[in-house]
Amino acid sequence: MKPIQIGVVMGSSSDWETMQHAVQILEQFGISHEARVVSAHRMPDDMFAYAEAAAGRGLKAIIAGAGGAAHLPGMIAAKTTVPVLGVPVASRHLQGVDSLHSIVQMPKGIPVATFAIGTAGAANAALFAVALLASESPELRQRLEAFRAEQTEVARNMALPPATA
Repeated sequence: MKPIQIGVVMGSSSDWETMQHAVQILEQFGISHEARVVSAHRMPDDMFAYAEAAAGRGLKAIIAGAGGAAHLPGMIAAKTTVPVLGVPVASRHLQGVDSLHSIVQMPKGIPVATFAIGTAGAANAALFAVALLASESPELRQRLEAFRAEQTEVARNMALPPATA
């Protein structure tokens, strides 16, 4: 069994609808990962323990999804030197803009890479994690390059609706 390289955490199980897109990308690339709920508000001791143990457990990055108040990415980043990739999860009331603003306003010294709101952000955070790992793995780098080339071809071959006069 390969050691877990990427942690995927979220504030509640309702964030899974978004965060599963990060997990799908990691699985596509064969990256060992874990997915957990570690709420900054409901279980702060568990969240701190998770963050403090991350480097010692060999995690290379943590993808942290957060809706609502969006404290999770910043709180985790404050307690670990492992790179934290923040994903704003769309909320009912403000569609994730509140989460985005919260994550991008981390104070100096608490770095959190921030991605788009929702599923695109979750997928891109996972691709960023793959790119981090690929810097030390020529095989993974080749697979990531092939993935990107395939995306380019799909975009080139997209059918557009017929032009109207």
